[in-house]
Amino acid sequence: MSLGWTEERVGALKKLWLEGQSASQIAKALGGGVTRNAVIGKVHRLGLSGRAAPSQPVRATFRTPRPRPQPSAQPSAPRRIEAAQPRPAAPVQPSPVPMPDLPGTATVLTLGAHMCKWPIGDPSSDGFSFCGRRAAEGVYCVEHARVAYQPQAKKGKDGASELARSLRRYI
Repeated sequence: MSLGWTEERVGALKKLWLEGQSASQIAKALGGGVTRNAVIGKVHRLGLSGRAAPSQPVRATFRTPRPRPQPSAQPSAPRRIEAAQPRPAAPVQPSPVPMPDLPGTATVLTLGAHMCKWPIGDPSSDGFSFCGRRAAEGVYCVEHARVAYQPQAKKGKDGASELARSLRRYI
């Protein structure tokens, strides 16, 4: 049974709250069946929002200090920044030639993280497998990546035809 919020308890609550004590610490200090939730509720009803300092944990934690790096006796030589050489543009590849689906070397059970995961055959058949070669781009080998990752085709819109199409909407 709680003894209720007497003037003395409310005064102690306000003092401890403004000192930065946590609701749990205040509940322990007040005793007499006052819970952490009761303290939080009373704080809100009283409108006590500001604190002098944030609540601190009961036990202080100690950390071993990290060793600081010792400054070297000799200054390091200035670093030379060289201009980046422009990379030559990659030649435009014609549309990829479809590869013949040769039997793969990997199954679902033997497929590793760095193996090409290009499916070969019908998944419902017994002969289904995966390419299994070394993955180079994403999850596929170089040959299968050319098929899987195609550059986006640019849509060339003729200005006149686009204008005519737009006008048709409003006529």
